Amino acid sequence: MQGYELFTFAYFNNFETSIKILAGMAAQEDWDFSGDSSNKNKILKNYLEHTFRKLKRDDGIVYFDNCACFNTGLFTPNYETIYAFFEKNKCPPPNNPSPFFFKGFYKESDLVVINSFNGSLPKRANYFNDPSELIFNTKFPIVENIDHIIEDNANRFPKDLDVDSRRRLLSGALIEVKKKVQANYTIAIPQYYAGKIQLLLPLCLTPCSSNADLALALDRLDCVYRANTCLTVQMAYNNARLIVKPYSSWLKP
Repeated sequence: MQGYELFTFAYFNNFETSIKILAGMAAQEDWDFSGDSSNKNKILKNYLEHTFRKLKRDDGIVYFDNCACFNTGLFTPNYETIYAFFEKNKCPPPNNPSPFFFKGFYKESDLVVINSFNGSLPKRANYFNDPSELIFNTKFPIVENIDHIIEDNANRFPKDLDVDSRRRLLSGALIEVKKKVQANYTIAIPQYYAGKIQLLLPLCLTPCSSNADLALALDRLDCVYRANTCLTVQMAYNNARLIVKPYSSWLKP
């Protein structure tokens, strides 16, 4: 859990237990990747950390009296918003001098929420202002930086592929996915990465398999999409989940 800004902000008595409580409160969702039997809710941890970072950057954390609170962006099964509450850390442990300590996750009908905000509740993180950014425009061509994708993302390709093999497989996958997204623009999934919206397309490299091996990331320029990198499917899912739970035939946990 190194590098978590949330831990610099607040002390958690037992982070693993807190995350399990949040997973139980929220509407049912797979918070671990398929094949991962650790039940560590890795997707949820990533989601909470990056939601916190975005809200902190946008001044979306609300402070009042000796407390702080932010909107997790998650809902209960009955669509009540879930908030993260913190209190001022008056006696921080020497090894963790965080200004706050975690008090709990609360839904909007809880008295601690009602009494604290009187109806003016912290808002969800906002990742876009133009909804058209979330939808693939079939009128725009896709231009790919093949050299960068192959050379700088070599460790993301299936193992035991040399440069020539990666190039051949990538070229074929690019031709195929361009046709797919023209036929069905909804296969393009939005993700939030490095402060901007990108669109993700599935790259199927394994012969005779319809499963995506990688996700191609598209940046929208004036009237063109530029593909400069590819991500593992797990990386792509983590980034896409920040905006909304993907309902996709190819991007799944």
